[in-house]
Amino acid sequence: MMFNGYNEELVQTIKGWLHEDVGSGDITTRTTIPAGHESKGIIHAKEDGIICGIPVAELVFEVVDPSLVFTALVQEGQAVTKGTIIAEVEGSTHAILTGERLALNLMQRLSGVASRTHSFVQKLEGLPSRLVDTRKTTPGHRMLEKYAVRVGGGANHRFGLYDAVMIKDNHIKGAGGIRQAVGRARANIPHTMTIEVETESLEQVEEALAAGADIIMLDNMSPELMTEAVRRIKTKAPHVKTEASGNVSLETVRRIAETGVDVISVGRLTYSFSSLDISLDLNAKKEEPFS
Repeated sequence: MMFNGYNEELVQTIKGWLHEDVGSGDITTRTTIPAGHESKGIIHAKEDGIICGIPVAELVFEVVDPSLVFTALVQEGQAVTKGTIIAEVEGSTHAILTGERLALNLMQRLSGVASRTHSFVQKLEGLPSRLVDTRKTTPGHRMLEKYAVRVGGGANHRFGLYDAVMIKDNHIKGAGGIRQAVGRARANIPHTMTIEVETESLEQVEEALAAGADIIMLDNMSPELMTEAVRRIKTKAPHVKTEASGNVSLETVRRIAETGVDVISVGRLTYSFSSLDISLDLNAKKEEPFS
């Protein structure tokens, strides 16, 4: 598995999700299919996209019934076309049908995030800017959605409020200014932690530079204004990283990257994606075409 030490936490979360769906038992399967019945389920893509969440789906079936045999037939992060068989799961029909919806829901969502991310990454081909996500994730799904961003070719921004200092407009208002906010943060964080400041104008960029910010976010700036901001920052403090943010779309991301920013953060990766259509058919043959 590949979740950076979160396996046990994920298992417990999956158990909770299964309880939400299954409750006291899968009454339809229990009353229509004989106990001991066995099947093979074929998981296949119903549209083109980047596949993500295979290990998660496997873990769901393992939690439902450890005797189920799950076989992945494509690699995590692989681009597939409509009809591609992604995986097989074989064993108890009761167990397969009980875990089917949760496994598919998770794989569909994660593949949607990975596919969305991949489409942005493609727009940046040949440019050095790095694409990252934000905290605009589905509550309870942040670890998985940020994992899907990585599978799609992007990178992760901070995970939560606890692992990086990001001084935004409301922090600046509350602290009384950029200088005050940066100074207070610097006095209270480890020397290994960086400070990022959100700016909306060249005047604020200059304030952030003077305050000693390590990363300067250029929020909702026009490409022309952003180009000038990057020029000033790199001239006065080449070590300071620059980040572009705010309403970044597939149509604008390449122009933003051309301003020379180091990082582009895109909330749309995890809040404005479409789940990839993935299905499971029992006892289907591999050679059968899927539509």
